[in-house]
Amino acid sequence: MRSVFLAISALAFSLPALAQEAPRLFPSRDVAVTYRVSGAGPMQEVTMAWAAAARLMRVDLAGMGYTIADFAGQKGFMVMEIPQPMVMDIPMAQAGAHMRALDSARFTRLGADRVAGIACTNWRHEGPQGSGTGCFTDDGVMLRSQGSAQGMQGGLEALRVTYGAQDMARFQRPAGAPSMQMPGGMLPGVPPVSKR
Repeated sequence: MRSVFLAISALAFSLPALAQEAPRLFPSRDVAVTYRVSGAGPMQEVTMAWAAAARLMRVDLAGMGYTIADFAGQKGFMVMEIPQPMVMDIPMAQAGAHMRALDSARFTRLGADRVAGIACTNWRHEGPQGSGTGCFTDDGVMLRSQGSAQGMQGGLEALRVTYGAQDMARFQRPAGAPSMQMPGGMLPGVPPVSKR
């Protein structure tokens, strides 16, 4: 579980626009991607969906629930579906430190590649909080990412990519579900700082 959240938080907190040459880090059109996650534990799959115009991201974790990140509104929440739906608010302001750290990251273009049959460009990033590589399409879809931070390693690789309009209802809070604050404002298992 920790490796899943390492990879997810690495992606979620790597979205600010950077001044130097860098890949587009948020999809410019609606898309859903199923990834294989690698890290300290056994490989798992996770599906991420983006509603591009609204700058919303949904992360589905099989058997656990899902997380919604609202980058325009700077807020987020996690829905745990077992034994019954419960919403945990995630203060997106907590991500500010990650975003400021990425402002100083250096990106280097490495060249063309293909992942899941789709063309992308490999980039290397280095910064004070960690380093790694990622392969991004021209329209901002991350197809592969591998990195390390604070002695931990994690990665994602796309298995399936599906472009198409997303159902906005899937990005809303479930009606009537009880709500609670996440202790410390962090997702369970997420290291304090991680990068893609």
